[in-house]
Amino acid sequence: MQIPPPPPNFPEMEQNALIPKARKLLDQVSDAIRIKHYSQRTEKTYIAWIRRCILFHNKRHPKDMGAEKIQAFISHLATGRIVSASTQNQALSAIIFLYRSLLKIDLDEAALNFVRPKKGKRVPVVLSRDEARAIIANMTGAHKLMVQVMYGSGLRLMECLRLRVKAMS
Repeated sequence: MQIPPPPPNFPEMEQNALIPKARKLLDQVSDAIRIKHYSQRTEKTYIAWIRRCILFHNKRHPKDMGAEKIQAFISHLATGRIVSASTQNQALSAIIFLYRSLLKIDLDEAALNFVRPKKGKRVPVVLSRDEARAIIANMTGAHKLMVQVMYGSGLRLMECLRLRVKAMS
């Protein structure tokens, strides 16, 4: 299909202006995450980790990097930034999402599983019904209402904060 010439009343408009420009990598990541219906927080976090990885490798495109570069970034997080195992796993998941879902590049799984940090064993703290009631009884106003909704329905904090009155029925 041939692109028609620009209209005569717009002399500053170039013929190339009608051709859509290629989207930036992080915009493509955002689109891929939205297509998969991931949460807004996941989108924001994945984009931030992918950006950090690219900047760590002096703005090299991820296509030019492999498992060894990813391993170097995760190792930097563990040793240089001293972040927790769950934070390292989050960064690794974001980078793996980029390679699998957007770039369609298979990474060396053995090398990446070696890098994946292990979380420490921890027993979750669970309040008894009486303890939960005592905490809620000492609250007032909107915070009390939000805690009651979260406790009664099992909502997470951000799910509760995003509730709208018209969503309630």
